[in-house]
Parts: sequence; structure tokens; C-alpha cells
Amino acid sequence: MELNASRNNSVDDVRDKITNFIQMIPFGAFKVVFLDEFEFFSTQGQAALRGVMEEYHDTARFILTANYKHKIIPAIHSRCQGFHIEKVDLMEYTARMATILLTENIDFDLDTLDTFVKASYPDLRKCINNLQLNSIKGVLQIPIAGDVNIADYKIKMVELFKDGKISEARKLLCSQARPEEMEEIYRWLYDHLEYLGDSEEKQEQAILIIKQGLVEHTVCIDSEINLSATLIRLARNCG
Repeated sequence: MELNASRNNSVDDVRDKITNFIQMIPFGAFKVVFLDEFEFFSTQGQAALRGVMEEYHDTARFILTANYKHKIIPAIHSRCQGFHIEKVDLMEYTARMATILLTENIDFDLDTLDTFVKASYPDLRKCINNLQLNSIKGVLQIPIAGDVNIADYKIKMVELFKDGKISEARKLLCSQARPEEMEEIYRWLYDHLEYLGDSEEKQEQAILIIKQGLVEHTVCIDSEINLSATLIRLARNCG
């Protein structure tokens, strides 16, 4: 049985769907339950599933996939064998994007491709979509203001950081980023310290500022204000 855990994630789903399925006599050695996007399973549902996994361990096997393993309770972790899939190497990611452009006969320069890569990495599908969206008349182009194409704001964000315009990047991020994207932005800042300081000392200070921003992100009522304040501190440190 395969279930999308972002939609089927309650105690009732454990009882009515999973348990009822497992209780039927298996055709082979085991019944197999595959739960995709398991990080969205409710805490109560995970607690109920823990008991099911324990009770039917002789006749059932569970496969759980997730992007955020910290959202899964320890009791589930202890009952599973973990396999971590590393994200694609940045060089391989860039090479794959370049191969696609060459195959499609799209002209591009490396700096423009680098912008698209840094705006989307490690999401391959998103980068491919952005490349397709902004390949105009056989040329890969950075979207401009008012472009009829729907541009990912992160492309413009990367361009602003490359130009050292952190204040402008702050205004863009705070107007475009959704609350659920905030943590990803802190990670992006950490992965691109070269834009936040031209010396090792400034980059180390930038790490401390990013770390403090993340800490305050968990307790600040307004995540947009907290991100804005973090970027202001980074701009002052960079200057």
C-alpha cells in the first residue's frame, strides 16, 4: 500500500487504512506500506504508527521517505534503518544544466547559468523549469522587471548579492519570500558566504549573524522582520 503522508496523516488513517491493510493475510512473506513525505505525518499519528510497527513486525514492513528527518519522532527512527541520500554535487548539477542547454541548442554564458544554478540548487526540476522559462529565441536570459515570464525571485536575489547590493536584496526577499521559505534563505546565506564578506574574518562574523538570525527565527512572531534585521546586520558587517 502506498500513501501520501501529507494527506493521510492522522490517527484515523493509521487505524482505518494502515492497520486494516496489514491485518489482511499477506500474499507473500510481508505486507509492505510505503509512506511518502512522512515528515507531514502528525505527531499523534506517528505515535499510533509506532505501536502498529511493533505489533505487526513479523508480517509487515514500512518504507518511509522524508526531506526533514528532524520532524519524525525518535521512536519511529529507532524502528527504522536510515538511508540518507546526499544532494547532487554542485559541479555535477551545473554540468547537467549546461548539458541540457547544449542539447536544446540554447546559447548561454557561464555567469548567467551560475545565477540560475545558485537560485535553485539543489532542486534540479526547479532549475530546469527556470531555464526553460527564460530561454528566449535560443538565448538564456536573466529576467528583467516587467518580463511577461514568471521569474523566480531568487534569480534576482542572486544577481543583487553578486553585485554587493544586500540592502536591495533584503527588500526583495522580505517582499517575496513566504514564511515557510525563511529557513531555506538562512541556509542559502550560509552556503554563499563569499557574498557576505571579502575576508575570512568578515565571513566568520557573517556565520555568527546568520546563526543568531536562525535562533531568533524560532521565537520571533514576525519572521519577515527577523529576516530583515538579519540582512541589515549582514550588510553592515559586509561594509
